[in-house]
Amino acid sequence: MVQVLYYQSPMGWFEIKGSHQGISSVRLVKEPGDNSLDVNELLVDAARQLDEYFHKERETFDLILDWGDNPTFSQLVWMELLKIPYGETRSYSGIAKKIGHPNAVRAVGMANRNNPIAIIVPCHRVIARSGKLQGYFYGLDMKEKLLQLENPERFAVQGTLF
Repeated sequence: MVQVLYYQSPMGWFEIKGSHQGISSVRLVKEPGDNSLDVNELLVDAARQLDEYFHKERETFDLILDWGDNPTFSQLVWMELLKIPYGETRSYSGIAKKIGHPNAVRAVGMANRNNPIAIIVPCHRVIARSGKLQGYFYGLDMKEKLLQLENPERFAVQGTLF
């Protein structure tokens, strides 16, 4: 049975869904709904680990993930995203090459867009080959904030002198 837990992060509310098989969804929502009764320990652990991440106390997640019946190609992409180290980025074309489909850059982008387990499966760490930020389902502002959280030196906000 799928259960739901809402977690308030410094960047807004996240809805965490999962069952005894693992975490199946983490998504940003405008407002929290009702938490399931007797919430599964996996969901509580996911919320705790997300909180540690947002407070710079955790760089990697240690959770059981449930990909459900998502396409095999997407799962291949998401498993590759899990290998991107905290504070680093990879390009869409780099991911396509790593998974053995060098011409599937757009398909990699679509898999990122359809990633059901945001933050934990770090699709925000995938950028254009040029180094520009592009294509984040929560908007580029959120993608930039997550990258700044992980690597403030590389992704610092540029100020002005005047």
